[in-house]
Amino acid sequence: MPFGLTKQVLNESTLTNSFDRRSFVLGVGGLSVGMLLAGRMGYLAIAENDKYAVESESNRVNLTLIPPRRGWILDRNGAPLASNQADFRVDIIPERLQDGERELDTLAKLLKLDDAKLRDLRKEIDESAGYAPIEVASGLDYDAFAAVSIRLPELPGVVPQRGFSRYYPTGPSVGHLLGYVGAASREEFEEDRNPLLITPGYKIGKDGVEKQFEQTLRGKPGARRVEVTASGRIVRDLSTRPDVQGDPVQLTIDGPLQDYAARRLGLESGSVVVMDCLTGDLLCMASMPSFDPNSFSDGIGSVEYAMLSENERVPLRNKVLKGLYPPGSTVKPMHSMAFMHEGIDPNERIVCGGGRRIGNRFFNCWSNHGVVDMAKSVYQSCDSYYYHFAQQVGFDKVAAYARRFGLGQEFDLPVASQFYGTVPDPAWKLKKYEQEWQPYDTVNASIGQGYYLTSPLQLAVMATRLATGREVAPSMIKTNERKRFNSLDFNKDQIDYIHQAMSDVVNGPGTAGRARLPIDDILMAGKTGTAQVVSLSKSDGKSGPWKYRDHGLFVFYAPFDNPRYAGAVVIEHGGGSGAAYPIARDVMTFLFDPQKGMDALRALEKEWGGTAQQRLQRRYEEYARAAGETIPPSAPLDREIQARVDAEARIEAQRHEAFARDNPRRVRRPDVEEPVEGDRNSGTGGPSGAQGAAQ
Repeated sequence: MPFGLTKQVLNESTLTNSFDRRSFVLGVGGLSVGMLLAGRMGYLAIAENDKYAVESESNRVNLTLIPPRRGWILDRNGAPLASNQADFRVDIIPERLQDGERELDTLAKLLKLDDAKLRDLRKEIDESAGYAPIEVASGLDYDAFAAVSIRLPELPGVVPQRGFSRYYPTGPSVGHLLGYVGAASREEFEEDRNPLLITPGYKIGKDGVEKQFEQTLRGKPGARRVEVTASGRIVRDLSTRPDVQGDPVQLTIDGPLQDYAARRLGLESGSVVVMDCLTGDLLCMASMPSFDPNSFSDGIGSVEYAMLSENERVPLRNKVLKGLYPPGSTVKPMHSMAFMHEGIDPNERIVCGGGRRIGNRFFNCWSNHGVVDMAKSVYQSCDSYYYHFAQQVGFDKVAAYARRFGLGQEFDLPVASQFYGTVPDPAWKLKKYEQEWQPYDTVNASIGQGYYLTSPLQLAVMATRLATGREVAPSMIKTNERKRFNSLDFNKDQIDYIHQAMSDVVNGPGTAGRARLPIDDILMAGKTGTAQVVSLSKSDGKSGPWKYRDHGLFVFYAPFDNPRYAGAVVIEHGGGSGAAYPIARDVMTFLFDPQKGMDALRALEKEWGGTAQQRLQRRYEEYARAAGETIPPSAPLDREIQARVDAEARIEAQRHEAFARDNPRRVRRPDVEEPVEGDRNSGTGGPSGAQGAAQ
């Protein structure tokens, strides 16, 4: 045995002690591991229970949102202007497609999609966010819906579903008023990260009332829980929570009147606005030609967009809010009110010898009116009278009254935008052009020409304030609130004087005899207007290219001795006021005697080739046949369409202003009324009486 080492003695006692120590260490270790595992299991089972229960449930249960039905848009009487209808539809979710071209080809065969639609779909898929659904087709019959449904195993990313689509019963008549709905764009989803916006079949308001009241109309989504296999096939429904329909929005609009006015505009490009004199309620805001919001809501195709955007009458522009026109002689009654308020005696007379010398220049009147007082200046539309007294009063004062009557103003209405035009005065010209106001500026402005620009809505407000003598404000939303409007500070004699003069425009020796209502006990008052758009060297304003013809305007109210309704009609390039007041006559006839109004309209629509909706559909079919492959590859996005429409409207307004700037010494053309192209709007053969005429 080596030195220094001690031999270990092994016996039963030492072996037992060694075994006990090792057993204890192993036991403690095992117990520690066991306690650790038990603690972890307890943590997972208790603290993390909700998390893993949800994850476990999601392996076998799918939760999908059910798009809510939009609230209805109602007219003043509770009738629907926009409602919902049951709909079979098919959408695709681009990021779930496995073989996009093959699946699109299959859908094209099943749903009979044409080449233009396929081209639009491919472009939408290429530009989409991937997760957002894209509508392939809606309004399908059950057979087409079933044909897609049974082929779903070979069509990943295709989502057929039954739901509700937006429906506008009167189509183009309410296109500009209500707007339309459509799938949310990438930008709209990024602004509002609501998962509802990317739910297949869900659409949001894109324009008009639909957009302004999106949150009210939207409603609350429902939800559907289903048990699925690992591959995603539905095994059974577990539970469903129904959607909550959006709240309705009730407008002041009279649905039948809106439809009638839009249809009565016929082949013209223009607008009709009618207001309730007592409440300021807007009863009608028709702008034609228009588009069918049902078509836009389904996703407008490139063919239809090309047809609308290439139309020189600009069917995509809301002319009520974004059309700006020189008001012409429609402002003469209002200017007369301003003269009286500034101390001009309405019985004071001038002699119109075919014009008026202002300074060293002679400015023409459209006729030789002889001795003229204020009443005759209104019902015979004598320019010389306004040249003279506007110089005497000063146009800066007249312009202040024009603004009080609603011109150049923006109104508190639920609309995306409205153009408010120009009421020119010396301060405005100095600021805009750094030029002093000249006598010829007063001459032009005194008869509603020059730099003057107004919208049809403003003209309707002016007519309502002329009718009532109060600052009646327009409204679009129906309420039970009793409205009170401030007085314009004119006395009753002054108001009655203008009322009689405007009645004589229609019912006496005035310029609009054919505007007389075919109702014995109701007389309508009004004022005609013609707005020159190009110089005499280009056109006489009544013939030649459509774009070179004068605008025709008419403001009105009835009954003249106790006004209840007032409004304005503006016809773009109608050749003069003779294109405008027959429409006003028929619209007001419909208000007081619907049957008589409809009889006149049906006769006209028979000549025109059907209703506005029928003519629009036929025009689309003809355009599609002729266009072939020359159409744009796809329609632009909604925002691009709206931006383009606004830009073009502003350019058109600037063109009017440029014409006024470049033609400062205006030469007034003769303005004797003639039937416009056979008087296609009036349905009559010519003037009804010896006075049929004048601006």
